[in-house]
Amino acid sequence: LLRSLRLALQKRPVEQDAIERAANDIIRQLEQSGEADITTKIIGEKAMEKLAGLDPIAYVRYASVYKDFREVTDYSTFIADLD
Repeated sequence: LLRSLRLALQKRPVEQDAIERAANDIIRQLEQSGEADITTKIIGEKAMEKLAGLDPIAYVRYASVYKDFREVTDYSTFIADLD
């Protein structure tokens, strides 16, 4: 999780402490959910929520991998939905 967040935030103006706090927040939320099994879909959605609040470029980067963007139209549709 932390590696994925760092990768999305690479070369972005976000402090390492903020990235670690985001990862810890996600882990805490998942632990508090009480669920024995947590899907990668839930983890990915939580990561996207955190990235949206940290940096919009990192959010789109992460989404492009998480949602498996294959064409430029995938990006433009995703970005248009942000507005």
